[in-house]
Amino acid sequence: MARPVTLFTGQWADLTLDTLAEMVAGWGYDGLELACWGDHFEVDKALSQDGYIQSRHDILAKHGLECFAISNHLVGQCVSDAMIDDRHKSILPPRLWGDGSAEGVRQRAAQEMKDTAKAAKLMGVGVVNGFTGSPIWHMIYRFPPTSDAMIDAGYKEFADRWNPILDEFDKQGVRFALEAHPSEIAYDIYTAEKTLAALNHRKAFGFNFDPSHFIHQQFDPVNFINAFPDRIYHVHVKDSKVTLNGHSSILGSHLGFGDYRRGWDFVSPGHGDMDLEGIVRALNRIGYDGPLSVEWEDSGMDREHGASESVDFVKSTDFTPSNVAFDAAFEKK
Repeated sequence: MARPVTLFTGQWADLTLDTLAEMVAGWGYDGLELACWGDHFEVDKALSQDGYIQSRHDILAKHGLECFAISNHLVGQCVSDAMIDDRHKSILPPRLWGDGSAEGVRQRAAQEMKDTAKAAKLMGVGVVNGFTGSPIWHMIYRFPPTSDAMIDAGYKEFADRWNPILDEFDKQGVRFALEAHPSEIAYDIYTAEKTLAALNHRKAFGFNFDPSHFIHQQFDPVNFINAFPDRIYHVHVKDSKVTLNGHSSILGSHLGFGDYRRGWDFVSPGHGDMDLEGIVRALNRIGYDGPLSVEWEDSGMDREHGASESVDFVKSTDFTPSNVAFDAAFEKK
């Protein structure tokens, strides 16, 4: 049986969950990956309001949809970022931003991630996707001169901030899946290895595999799956396209998404450089049977058109592995 195909609701937070669920069901999706912003899944209400969790299930059931994961990227970003500023204020609710003092924001964000684990258990899902932030992303270029000791200290700070959160995930029987991504503590294979080592390889922490963030870094996303076969806890189907032309830059040139001058950009699944079939074959090799969750981002395409064609693209590309060799029929009994 092919894997369920879901839609991540993060880019649709302007719509109510009921409105979005009706649309998604009509397009042929099997479920939703609920974002913890907008009205889709609110952690504080999940823990404080009787009937809130049931209301989420009721909306999904009305439209024949399931939920396999919730996602709290925005709050997770604020747990261990080195610099807390107006960018973070724009993605946090006022109750978490508070007075904006950096350490206060980090501590409130950390508590919210612990609460997210509790809310996930109440919702009946076993995976929370998200970001972690990074104490050292601003050091990526290694100039001004950056020592290995500085980098190591950053990984230790990350672990010190996230281990107590992961203790709560363990307590709740829920796993955290980092979407390895530029600006996070892990953004490629080597930094993912360092991240797991910093956490002593505890099982509560794995990855939300998203190939779009690897394509523009110019390494094969399949190699990430091969490197961490037991840590792929969730999968995003998201595409990006590299358009380096001798004039543009892989670093983005401080140009916003959608600007034609960028050296790469996110595009609707099937319109970029993602080899989804290669990814499916790799997921089959490692035995991943969880959802394929479309995270739709394309500044140049109507989102309803893109999301509706994406489910067809994913379902037509996904397939179950064979349990016999193709030439087994040639064997003599």
